[in-house]
Amino acid sequence: MSEDVRRPEESQTQESQNFIHQFIREDIGPGGRFEGRQVHTRFPPEPNGYLHIGHCKALTIDFGTAEKFGGLCNLRMDDTNPTKEDEEFVDAIKEDIHWLGFDWGDRFFYGSDYFDEDYRQAVGLIKKGLAYVCQLTPEQFREYRGDVNTPARSPWRDRPVEESLDLFERMKNGEFPEGKYTLRAKIDLASGNFNMRDPVLYRINYLPHHRQGNKWCIYPMYDFAHPIQDALEGITHSLCSLEFENHRPLYNWVVEHCDLPCRPRQIEFARLGINYTVMSKRKLRRLVEEGRVAGWDDPRMPTLCGLRRRGYTPRSIRNFCERIGVAKSANVVEYAFLEHCLREDLNEHARRVMAVLRPVKLTITNYPEGESECFEVENNPNDPAAGKRPVAFSRHLYVEAEDFLETPIPKYKRLYPGGPECRLKGAYLIRCTGCVKDDSGRVVEILAEYDPDSRGGNPADGRKVKGATIHWVDAATAVDAQVRLYDNLFADENPDSGEKDFLACLNPGSLEVLEHCKLEACLAGAQPSDRFQFLRLGYFCADSGDSRPGALVFNRSVSLKDSFKSGT
Repeated sequence: MSEDVRRPEESQTQESQNFIHQFIREDIGPGGRFEGRQVHTRFPPEPNGYLHIGHCKALTIDFGTAEKFGGLCNLRMDDTNPTKEDEEFVDAIKEDIHWLGFDWGDRFFYGSDYFDEDYRQAVGLIKKGLAYVCQLTPEQFREYRGDVNTPARSPWRDRPVEESLDLFERMKNGEFPEGKYTLRAKIDLASGNFNMRDPVLYRINYLPHHRQGNKWCIYPMYDFAHPIQDALEGITHSLCSLEFENHRPLYNWVVEHCDLPCRPRQIEFARLGINYTVMSKRKLRRLVEEGRVAGWDDPRMPTLCGLRRRGYTPRSIRNFCERIGVAKSANVVEYAFLEHCLREDLNEHARRVMAVLRPVKLTITNYPEGESECFEVENNPNDPAAGKRPVAFSRHLYVEAEDFLETPIPKYKRLYPGGPECRLKGAYLIRCTGCVKDDSGRVVEILAEYDPDSRGGNPADGRKVKGATIHWVDAATAVDAQVRLYDNLFADENPDSGEKDFLACLNPGSLEVLEHCKLEACLAGAQPSDRFQFLRLGYFCADSGDSRPGALVFNRSVSLKDSFKSGT
């Protein structure tokens, strides 16, 4: 584990868990700025991609904080930038939030709903002498930006109010090309915070908007539109990630100088970082558009739809977000802890079944041909209410190829000719007597004899069984399936570092597809919402995209080995 990757236990301090709650308690308490008011938060995703696990932390903070204080949380699409915004993403965001168990009631908004009001507020700032139309080109912007010792410059800062009002209206009317003019706030060109050096409030953009069409050709910047939207919706606490900390003075400036009904408080928290993955929406989009993955819902992606397709549960993800806490400083959490949270949930709720992923036939030569029987097997030993299921048994079975060696290695305790007795899980004791090979020398059938007096795997005479317990599937009733084994999408612990090409960090072994796996008959009708532990193999679910009756596809959600607990 690298030094910058911290286990959740290390971040679970009282301050990191509760500093937002402490601020809110002060604000709504006696003498606080929101005394007597209901806590009101908002989650403002940009609909230009699918939500990922990093967004999940933010939305659980936004919705969860409102829940904790008996307040409200709005869902607002931040669609002030027309670039790559689409209703497809809006629908997906809603679905993901509902899947996690949160709801916004009737408080669903679009940032673009406020374009008229944004424009009105901008005109108001011009009239107050607090904004002006600037004519600097992008190159001049960079040239005149200044540095820590040199103030920024703009020869248009003292443009007369009436002239700025006229130009701004003509910008709105589409009279100028993109890049010709911007509207800037008049704040402080010498500020040590470069966000306050007369930031741009509006720019010209002729791209059609996904909802507004071609009504607008000027669009407000996020730093201007967001505080206005918060105030108009009555938000008390605008909770956002740490990169907006230096933008908070501008947020407060907009709230103070515009004519708004309330003054929300912005509070920042550290974004979620996870090793072996990327959180940049731009990089995730590139993975999709270049065909490096099968789509936004590829089970290797950190998107919520990808995690859902892989078999993650809402409970496991919410538990993960709650347990990593709310930090004020940036940190990276182990991906293994996310897997750990899933294992905890699935261990408690998933049904146990048997599946053979790399099958080889096992024939019990002294079991009568044409006969069969059933064993009653517990569905989940952790949940007595889950009941039992019948498991068919007959002369011909399937077992894992790795459970047989013709010539055993030292300490090998599975099947080999003349080897020790082994248990067939929940069935009988067997002893391997030989094998059958094809013309190429490949083993195609294992031969064994069973002890008829060992039903349930327990010998009648109480003798000690030295061999391993082996899972199996009845050949006559088995169903065929494709099984997909997933690993980390990236082989590098920190592929999101700006110092490297993240595509060069892709793990070539992130997906292994196994055909003609043999599963218990009870899995024939498995649904994506059903989760199973394949004994000895891991936790699996039916694939929501490709699995169908007669052509089953199962995804491995997570292996049984818990690297987080073992520290490996």
